[in-house]
Amino acid sequence: AEEATVIYRRLAEANPDAYLPDLAASLNNLGNRLSELGRREQALTVAEEAVTIRRGLAEANPDAYLPDLAVSLNNLGIFLSGLGRREQALARAEEAATIRRGLAEANPDAYLPDLAVSLNNLGIFLSGLGRREQALAPAEEATVIYRRLAEANPDAYLPDLAMSLNNLGAFLSELGRREQALAQAEEATVIYRRLAEANPDAYLPDLAASLNNLGNRLSELGRREQALARAEEAVTIRRGLAEANPDAYLPDLAASLHNLGAFLSELGRREQALAQAEEATVIYRRLAEANPDAYLPDLAASLNNLGNHLSELGRREQALARAEEAVTIRRGLAEANPDAYLPDLAASLHNLGTFLSGLGRREQALARAEEAVTIRRGLAEANPDAYLPDLAMSLRAYGWVCVNVKANYAQALESVTEAIGLFEPLTEQLPDVFAGQLISAYRTLADVLDGLGRADEATDLRRQLDQLAGHGRAS
Repeated sequence: AEEATVIYRRLAEANPDAYLPDLAASLNNLGNRLSELGRREQALTVAEEAVTIRRGLAEANPDAYLPDLAVSLNNLGIFLSGLGRREQALARAEEAATIRRGLAEANPDAYLPDLAVSLNNLGIFLSGLGRREQALAPAEEATVIYRRLAEANPDAYLPDLAMSLNNLGAFLSELGRREQALAQAEEATVIYRRLAEANPDAYLPDLAASLNNLGNRLSELGRREQALARAEEAVTIRRGLAEANPDAYLPDLAASLHNLGAFLSELGRREQALAQAEEATVIYRRLAEANPDAYLPDLAASLNNLGNHLSELGRREQALARAEEAVTIRRGLAEANPDAYLPDLAASLHNLGTFLSGLGRREQALARAEEAVTIRRGLAEANPDAYLPDLAMSLRAYGWVCVNVKANYAQALESVTEAIGLFEPLTEQLPDVFAGQLISAYRTLADVLDGLGRADEATDLRRQLDQLAGHGRAS
């Protein structure tokens, strides 16, 4: 792709009228290849140049070049999102969707599929910004389009319909509409299973991804044994694929092992959960050694997960070591690209503070918990829709760490009270998503009140919480 781009650049310099379109197409292709290798900044630079060229071409000849401009805007949005530049990614996705809507109105046979692609992306970027209700509308529209296309031409569009159903299920889940989310995931899996039976080489990878997704939706509804069965099937498929083609499918196997470990842990099968998490980490470590740009973020996530499983088994020093390594990796990533990786660093610091407090390392635990709060406060000020829930969780966690290490009770009271103030409106808006976290914050408040010597207030608060639980109320 690099060599082709060099050639087209030379030709376009000599004869722009003839070769600028080819140069833009080659840049588009090169950006995709760079992105696949984890070279995100380079991919972005190339994609921006492609958009600049195609914007000029489309201004001169919209009939010929507007579709190409939409393709490049779509790619540019994806690369910006991968770098954490979410508002800019959304702007590109919106422009691409606007162009494609106009094209589809004029020629639906040719451009409705492209509009559906842009709507799917638009939903993903809105969701990434925490704009959950807004994300749902484009996802629903994309699904309606793909359903219509698949009815007319199932061979061409059933895979797209299944992909869109999975996306729609994820957005419904974020809104706490879990039964509806499950229905979308089940339909997607049925479609992919049928496709994989007819053509396993093409669709087994998609079936495994859909099973992974279905497992998550089942787990959210407490149907843990069924979630486990789907995760086990996904691992079996991806293990076979990875044995045949490790370069292509080892990352997917690691992702499924991660999910399988989570579901085993939920069922109390902690030693088995740990084994899956350890295997996932081994895979990601090997991948990150060969290609750190692409896989260091995955290794850090896997180490975070592994630390949690070790902690559940009481292996606190080992859990701490994994959490410290995750923080080290994510600190480096966040220094290079804060937009993309500061949220992950805060999550790892949150975990690390918890593990340190469990080992009685008071000063270090408090420092990490405070740093997590500081980062998340900054993120929430810039984007409250996306990051206020995380800030509330870290504020509650800071209070819990203070209780655990028997220190800073006055600050803990402030912190937990703020967390409750954040969780209450979130729970009113999405009770299925946030009610449990609000209850946890109140229980932490009771522990803080005990630490402050306000035992009567703590007892009264616990009594009220128990009464609410007994009446089946979340808030």
